[in-house]
Amino acid sequence: MYLNEYGTYFYSATGLFVTVGVHPSFHANRYRARQISKTDDEAGCKITVPADQEESLHIREAAGNDLNDVLYVERLAFGHDKEAELVRELLNDASAEPLLSLLAFEDGQAVGHILFTSAMLTNTQDAVTIALLAPLAIVPEMQKQGIGGKLIREGLRRLTKSGVDLVFVLGHPEYYPRFGFNPAGDLGLEAPYPIPYEYADAWMVQALRPDIIGSVRGKVVCADALQKPEHWRE
Repeated sequence: MYLNEYGTYFYSATGLFVTVGVHPSFHANRYRARQISKTDDEAGCKITVPADQEESLHIREAAGNDLNDVLYVERLAFGHDKEAELVRELLNDASAEPLLSLLAFEDGQAVGHILFTSAMLTNTQDAVTIALLAPLAIVPEMQKQGIGGKLIREGLRRLTKSGVDLVFVLGHPEYYPRFGFNPAGDLGLEAPYPIPYEYADAWMVQALRPDIIGSVRGKVVCADALQKPEHWRE
């Protein structure tokens, strides 16, 4: 999970999955990979949400019969089938349960999708429930309108209500902190596979339970479909 030629991360499908425009300051000649998450608000850009969108945008949990809409958004956002097939795998991966899959609709048309899957934390004796955000995808014509942020916030709200303690994401270090994420490595919370030093801040965490940060340490082990080196290395 490194930067590709578009300035986006595979660190997340997504959140394993992050920006869609070229970001010169983040170009890396050595590390290039497919992105796992593609969002709407490019870091540093001011997002203006049209007033009428506030009324027409609807976010709900994806049902089994929404699979075509989910895959449609993933394919359109990323421009190919790789992320869509990864999402299909995750939705059928027992180790990813419990998961949270949310769809955003604009005037009845699916325009955004976010997926949170279950993960584990090794080397800890304490009971801790964690989730991994990946991917986040917005169809191209609806990017830069704040839909990604709305999906993130709604997902975090639902996860908090369900009792999740920590949420992790590998994504743009200037985007996800807007929603409460902070670098995780310095807190003793390791990614499933090593992240190069220059991208260490892209591995982030958000606590949904007070006082959990600092009380647990360990390495994240994600769902089987994501626990593969090709998703985390060049």
